[in-house]
Amino acid sequence: MSDQDGAGPAERGRFQRTDELTERALVVDARAIARGDILPLAAGRTTFPRYIDRAAGAHLWDVDGNRYVDFLLGYGPVILGHADPGIAAAANAELERGVCFAPLWSPRQVELAELLVDTIPGAERVLLLKTGSDATTAAVRLARIHTGRSVVVRSGYNGWHDWSVEQRAGVPDGVRRETIEFESSDIESLRSILADRGSEVACIVMMPCEDDVTSAEHLQLVRDLAHSVGALLVFDEMRSGFRLSSGGAQQFFAVRADLATFSKAMANGYTISAVTGSAEVFDGLGSTKVSSSFHVNPGDMAAAIGTITRLRDTDALERIWGMGRMFLDGLEQIVGELGIPAEVVGYPPMPFMRFLPSDSAADLSARFHRGVVERGVLLHPDHQWFISAAHTPFDIEEALSVCRASLARL
Repeated sequence: MSDQDGAGPAERGRFQRTDELTERALVVDARAIARGDILPLAAGRTTFPRYIDRAAGAHLWDVDGNRYVDFLLGYGPVILGHADPGIAAAANAELERGVCFAPLWSPRQVELAELLVDTIPGAERVLLLKTGSDATTAAVRLARIHTGRSVVVRSGYNGWHDWSVEQRAGVPDGVRRETIEFESSDIESLRSILADRGSEVACIVMMPCEDDVTSAEHLQLVRDLAHSVGALLVFDEMRSGFRLSSGGAQQFFAVRADLATFSKAMANGYTISAVTGSAEVFDGLGSTKVSSSFHVNPGDMAAAIGTITRLRDTDALERIWGMGRMFLDGLEQIVGELGIPAEVVGYPPMPFMRFLPSDSAADLSARFHRGVVERGVLLHPDHQWFISAAHTPFDIEEALSVCRASLARL
């Protein structure tokens, strides 16, 4: 497929401008120095685009002009598509009137809080913040205040703050001892933790679903176990929120958490997050401090209002589910036909394919993902993929064709 706006597949892999920027970044940019590349380097050179020039709909163009069908979507926030005109217009209209009013507030704050209470099951009050880590940490603090306890039992990725970060360098031992991790699918391990330290547990923080599908019965059991020891249940809905349904996992599974946290798809990529939950738990907010000059940006709030309203009141989510199902079913068929040692998992808005455990799994994954990116499709090797309302059947067909070609070469 040729592309008038960028390089075609035969020309992909040219990263001259990317390499120049990378060379400069590796002197001054701490994140670039620490993170490395998404895929292993080939002959010392990047095999994955690092710097993006522009984006529109379901597509990205890197600084070298290469075009990609994007299934990363910023790790999930871009649910309506990149540079959505309606969301951009709503945000820009607010930004033209001013950006930072702290400690004063914008009317959009009231409107967004009301919308969340109307949309999210169990939401009686709302606390607006900036990032997912902000929100999960605020929820943990509220749970600790409400229960008078300190221990957090958690599952999944819950942010980079000290209580939840997976890489523990720089985190004091005393902080580590206050957090206990469990696998969300392993109920017996959770029972054991609660039997041992249940009287100390303030809350269980978990992603309602990760790569694999789950069940309402499983989530209800976790809720019952939490309440049996006097702890709260906190749903970390950074990925599931506004994707599984407009009301998130609580609506989709009909299981209610005491607190739920949201960000990512909440504003189509604009920077905002929220904690929602019962008024009784939120009564503790007055006894602590959760504050920032940047928690009340009206542009981000306008983007959130526009995004949530469209997801709730139009067929956007139905289209996302439809495109995701097309991708999942097509990929499963390809894997079966080619006899690839992999499994296709997840819900349609958040599909994923993982190679079955073996000595060669890491190599197969690297070769597959290198193959698809060279052919113009962005799929992450270690993270769920995401579907947006801007993906079309043509995008899915292109992605499936690229996946077939890359898998066939393994």
